[in-house]
Amino acid sequence: MGVTIKDVAKEVGVAPSTVSRVLKDHPSISGETKERVRKAMDKLGYVPNISARNLVSKLSNAIGVVLPIIETKERASEPFYLEAITAMNEEASKHQVSLAIASGNTETELLEAVTLLYLQKRVDSFILMYVKENDLILDFLIEKNIPFTIIGHPYRYYNDTSCVDNDNQLLGRSVTQYLIDKGHKDILFVTNNSTENFFKERFYGYEMCLKDNHLPCYPVCDLEKSNEFIQLDTLLSERKISACIAIDDMFALKVIQFIQLIGLTVPDDVSVISFNNSIFSTLIHPYITSVDINTRELAKSAVLECLNQVNYPDELKKRVIIPHKLIERESVIDY
Repeated sequence: MGVTIKDVAKEVGVAPSTVSRVLKDHPSISGETKERVRKAMDKLGYVPNISARNLVSKLSNAIGVVLPIIETKERASEPFYLEAITAMNEEASKHQVSLAIASGNTETELLEAVTLLYLQKRVDSFILMYVKENDLILDFLIEKNIPFTIIGHPYRYYNDTSCVDNDNQLLGRSVTQYLIDKGHKDILFVTNNSTENFFKERFYGYEMCLKDNHLPCYPVCDLEKSNEFIQLDTLLSERKISACIAIDDMFALKVIQFIQLIGLTVPDDVSVISFNNSIFSTLIHPYITSVDINTRELAKSAVLECLNQVNYPDELKKRVIIPHKLIERESVIDY
């Protein structure tokens, strides 16, 4: 016969109901008691009966992770998603919760995947790993009153949405001020997607910082538009720009490659800084100075917010801000 909750309770010297609350990570149980109970579980080899608990609670103990529509090979290669899902899985496992992935090639396919997961009662809540201005999935979750958390800053339903994010305006301001402190005055923001909400907030921070320092602000250079390459070539060739802010590390590599193709070098001629502090920041020299957005903490906090909504549905929705850190490397020098 397997180890039961009563066996664990006897080992610790608490009531079985206390052990049950520890399994649910109930806030009324002290951290010290939770630690003692969990050590006893490990010692005795106790394994929670998830299926039985689900029948009683009518919960699936699973979170649906909704991926964005992957429109390009570059987006599919972004390390953010793999790192985030790995961290989500680690955090979910601590709470005896599993993950289910929802993906699709179109918004209709994605909505069908999310709807199926929910109607089949395979998940209790969802994490949206993207933000979109007009989003059918978000509309569905709000309409059905399904618990969910967004990684990012929502366009709509702000008071009805739990979200986990960086302060992206502060990120944009911070990297711009860092370059200014290095002596740079002509700074260009370069991206491959000017529609994302996090980009808009970072660009706004960039604009405000330049304005506060009485420096010129250039229009965003979106290299998804072919004519923007001509603009970038002109600005760089005529030495009007001394530094570029790239939207992420993978894109920063493309910017560096373009700079080298027109006969300039990084950082001697043009400094480059980016965001994410991913594996792409240290693939080739010069290693890229980048902002660590703390992807793992973003992901883990999203899981905790989802669990909180399922367990305490009447609580007010929260916006959790995850701190960032600038990692200095080789791609920025004093000007």
